[in-house]
Parts: sequence; C-alpha cells; structure tokens
Amino acid sequence: MKNRKLYLLAIISMIAMLVLAACGTSDSGDSGSSGSSGDSGSSSDGGEEGTSDKGDYKNLSILTGGAQGTYYPLGGSFADFISKETGIKTDAEVSQASASNMIDLKEGVAEIAFVQTDIAYYATKGELMFEDEVVDEIAAIGNLYPETVQLVTLEKNGIESYEDLKGKKVSIGAIGSGTAANAEQLLEIHGLTLDDIDVQNLDFGESQESIQSGQIDAAFVTAGTPTGAVEGLNAVAKVSIVPIEDDKAEALIEKYPYYAKEVIPSGTYGSTEDVNAVSVGAMLVVKDELPEDLVYEITKAIYENAPSLTHDKGKYIKKETGLDGVGIKIHPGAQKYFDEN
Repeated sequence: MKNRKLYLLAIISMIAMLVLAACGTSDSGDSGSSGSSGDSGSSSDGGEEGTSDKGDYKNLSILTGGAQGTYYPLGGSFADFISKETGIKTDAEVSQASASNMIDLKEGVAEIAFVQTDIAYYATKGELMFEDEVVDEIAAIGNLYPETVQLVTLEKNGIESYEDLKGKKVSIGAIGSGTAANAEQLLEIHGLTLDDIDVQNLDFGESQESIQSGQIDAAFVTAGTPTGAVEGLNAVAKVSIVPIEDDKAEALIEKYPYYAKEVIPSGTYGSTEDVNAVSVGAMLVVKDELPEDLVYEITKAIYENAPSLTHDKGKYIKKETGLDGVGIKIHPGAQKYFDEN
C-alpha cells in the first residue's frame, strides 16, 4: 500500500512538472512574437528601451505624382535616402497625385505619400472631394516646400489674363489631383466656373504634349518651380505663365487661408520678369500605423539628406521649417525627430 502511494505521488509530481514546463514554453513563445507585425502592411508596438522596433516591413512605397512633375524626381531621391537609413527597400511610384494618394494610402496601396497641405486637410476633415470618404488614417512627416499654382500657356495663344480663358480648352489637372481643386478655386476668385471653359483632365506630361500640339490652349500646373513639364514645353515653344493680380491673390487667401503669395522669379522658363502667383505647401504623410522608430528614421533620412538634393526645391526642405503649415496631426516618430533638432 505504501509503495502504491509513493508511486501515485511520483506520477502526480511528473504531471505537475510537465504542466509547468508547458506554461513556460507558451510564455516564451508569446514574448518572442510580440513586436512583430506578421506582414508588410501592419505595424508593431514599441520595443524595449534601447532597441529599434521598425516592425516587419520588407518594402516601402512612396506615392508621388506624374513623371513630369516635381514629386516624382524628389520621390526617387527620398526612396534612396530611406532605403539607406532604414535598410528597407523603398520605391517611388508614379500616381495621380495628392487627392488620389490619400485614398490609396487609406486602402493600403502604399505607406508614404506626397500631398498638398490643403488636400491633406480636406482628407482628414471629409471636405470637398472627400465629402463621402474621410481619410483619418494618416499623419504628417513634415512640410517640404511651396508648390506654385501655374497657369501655363504659350505666348502665341494670346491668353494674358484669367478672363481670357473663357471658351478655351484648359486642362485643370488629373481627376482627383490637388491641381484640379486649385484650378476651380482660382477660377472662382476670378468670377469664372468650370462651365466657362472646355475642361480637360490631363496630367502634367499630357498637358505639355497637348499645349505643344495645339490640342489645348492652357493648363493649370501645381508643382514646385521649375517644373519639368513646363521646362520641356519651353524648350520647343515660348511659354507664358499667366499672372494673378494682387487683389485677387488677397481675396483667394482670405477665403482659402492655406494659400500664400508667391513670385516666380525672372529667368524661370526663360521669362524676363517676375510673375506673381500663389502657392500651397507640399508635404509628406504616412499611414499613422507605422511604428514610431521607423517613421523617426524616415524623417531623419529625408531632412538630414535634403542638402544633397540636386533639384531646385532641395534648398527649401529644412528641419527648421518641417512643422510649418502642416495642418494635420504629426506622426510621433516625426515629432520625436523635430523635438531632438
């Protein structure tokens, strides 16, 4: 009987040890899996102090704009900077620009995007073109440079003012672009509507080709100057940028305060005098679910390497102005970088 009790106690002890071992293995497995996103489209919680937690991203994509605009060449440089800083392969993608980029970010097409400051504001507030689809899953990396709204035509077309656009074939930019919103607002401030022109929805490259061939009379282009498409057009014909009068610029800014007065300097596109214009800001945004450490490294890569950019807009991309005029929430990783600098 005594031996039998000892035998039972031994079995119970063995079972208890097995249960404890199993629990220890389970705890270890949970600990090892925390902080891993599991796929390239999700984020992770912050890692332990002193470690870098960038999630499990294998690739990153930056949505830019048309190949003939300013976003695309800058995006290519940014992709190189980010790849080197983070060790994650990053690519710049041609897109339909600002408004379309916001929808694509929401749908998980990419992780990073260029956008006009006004369009980002509309997206997060569900206004204008985003009335039926609020995009609140984004956060800002930072302000980049001013984007000038340019009304481009040829001198031979005889368009010297906004009023001269009546009845003309005019590209207002690709559908869903920030340029289209700018064009409508500038027409409005001049007492015009889209019904007063023959609207064409062309990207910058298509606008260049269509003005050159005589298929359209003018085009709105919102981009950093000098803009590749406009330079290309000026290489084959004499370009004219239609100025905005000072009182109209002030009326525009009073109604839409995200605009600012801008001057296109003499010599741009071969001009012999300054041209008055208006601008909005260009900035970078990310999906707000990206890990803080990763966005910190992305922000650092861009602002620390901006001085090496060969594009004219590189001189405007400074950490000192990175938070100017952003208008939407800042990603914690970007905020950390700016706080340190």
